[in-house]
Amino acid sequence: MPELTSQVDRFRSAEGQNLVGVVSAAPGLTLFYDGQCPLCLREMQQLQHHDRKGLIYLVDIHSDEMYTKFPMIDKNQASNILHAMRSDGSMLYGLDVTYTAWNLVGKHKWLKILRLPVLRVIADAFYLLFARHRYTISGLLTGKQRCESCTLRG
Repeated sequence: MPELTSQVDRFRSAEGQNLVGVVSAAPGLTLFYDGQCPLCLREMQQLQHHDRKGLIYLVDIHSDEMYTKFPMIDKNQASNILHAMRSDGSMLYGLDVTYTAWNLVGKHKWLKILRLPVLRVIADAFYLLFARHRYTISGLLTGKQRCESCTLRG
């Protein structure tokens, strides 16, 4: 688990850095998700459903848009840990993205507990385990490991 925790810390240490000259595509958050993961896609659909004010802009890391509009986001890193960009260009990673996104739409307030210092390290380690094995977990829970041609429903 120390290896997993240090991965989150490495990304979090860059959190305060802004991507120079970059502005998020949404007023609140641009979230980069894995559109080939059925579980990830399902969560993005739920998030999109609750985002009545259009505060979150969702970008599939496998889409052409990822390369054309967001070349500064490394697809491999975004595949290992959830990435999001705030409107000021600052970045969020992992469960910080999940908490921030759901907080923006006013749902799943309980996620705040996972950001408490005592639980944060444990929650981040479990998140990274989930992220690493999301296709297998998706297969067990949905019967489908990957989603090659799925899209978000509006």
